[in-house]
Amino acid sequence: MATNPFHLAWFLQGSSVQAWGEPWTGHIGTTWEQPELFLDMARSLERACFDYILLEDSSYVGESFGGSTEIYLKKAIAVPRQDPSVVAALMTQVTSRIGIVPTFGTYAYHPYLLARLMATLDQVSAGRAGWNAVTGSSDFAAMNFGMPGMPEHDLRYDMADEYMDVVRGLWGSWEPGAIIADRKSGNLIDHTKVHGVNYAGKYFQTRGPLNSGPSPQGRPVIAQAGGSPRGRRFAAAHADTIVVNAKGIDAMRAYRDDVHKHMVAQGRKPSDCKVLYLINPILGETMEEALERKKKRESMAQANIQERLAHFGKVTNIDFGKFDLDKPLPDDVTTNGHQLNLEQFRALANGRSIRKTMASFNAVDLSIDLCGTCDSVAARMGEVMQEVGGDGFLFSMPNVNRRTLAEIEDGLVPALQDRGLVRKAYEHKQFRDNLLAY
Repeated sequence: MATNPFHLAWFLQGSSVQAWGEPWTGHIGTTWEQPELFLDMARSLERACFDYILLEDSSYVGESFGGSTEIYLKKAIAVPRQDPSVVAALMTQVTSRIGIVPTFGTYAYHPYLLARLMATLDQVSAGRAGWNAVTGSSDFAAMNFGMPGMPEHDLRYDMADEYMDVVRGLWGSWEPGAIIADRKSGNLIDHTKVHGVNYAGKYFQTRGPLNSGPSPQGRPVIAQAGGSPRGRRFAAAHADTIVVNAKGIDAMRAYRDDVHKHMVAQGRKPSDCKVLYLINPILGETMEEALERKKKRESMAQANIQERLAHFGKVTNIDFGKFDLDKPLPDDVTTNGHQLNLEQFRALANGRSIRKTMASFNAVDLSIDLCGTCDSVAARMGEVMQEVGGDGFLFSMPNVNRRTLAEIEDGLVPALQDRGLVRKAYEHKQFRDNLLAY
């Protein structure tokens, strides 16, 4: 058993119709504009003492399969997607402890706008806001913001390093204690503790200070998902928590060790960043029921190869619709998008056709296979975390509905708590403090 409890979070893939077409989600087709399901999710996961909910996002309609938006619109593949800042703000108002982490791209927001937005979210949540910092990957998204396309992969991270310098400067433009609220003098702010930033870099410039006032946490929690070598260096430099989909225990441990190495090289303590691994547990009252559920989910994945390729093409910027699916992916195909995804696909292919590779490309197990009763899955999670060394798991389940949320809150989490593997109550009021509690 792990010496310390580990952390739990939820990776919400879009905050509108993410679960369209899945079992027990029929209402979503007519009520997707209203966020009540996701507000219920926030309440449920807070009762289960999760560290945070990460609201994944993209800002375009996909057309990476066959050069058309058709399959994306018909099958609701990442569309419609509402602005995560609005849903995140609503989530903060129905909770009091869980961290809320919307996604914003450095290509889409000027640093001043982002710093102000996140400081405001941190204020209205009483210190529970986080930012999933992404550099972007799609030319279609870039075009929506007046750009001809995305900069080259590693250049995006160079730009993002400077971006982080700017927003940190803006968040630091208010010193602790700047708000004095002195009724006798009539002064709200000590003006000597608010400073301009006057940043002029290679890619960004801003004057400052922020006019929104200070962030309760000093700065919001930073989440990141660096998978490529350059992405890992960026995450190691800036992130408080990292999202990882590493296949198997050896890969999970290797990723964490590599990020820790980069953190030490940059003068950071490895314990200051929590690495969480994506999982999709499949639960049943009995092992037989769980296995039957898994079999059905695998059958659904097998039957929807084109939809899966459309989704995979969206994150890799590859139009699989223009290839013969019964032949291997040509060797000269590269990506300016998510490089780790393409790398994993090629490693699995090993000369096989696109269709056969995608058929066996595991869309169910994610980092590790978790299938069984609540007790057996809880035990396995504890074993894996002990072997990997930390720091926790990030649930990424395709069928988000009140039934699956109840299975986690009232089934799996109590089984984890009984083993001392996760917290039974929040240690602190603010997000970063809970993340660093162990």
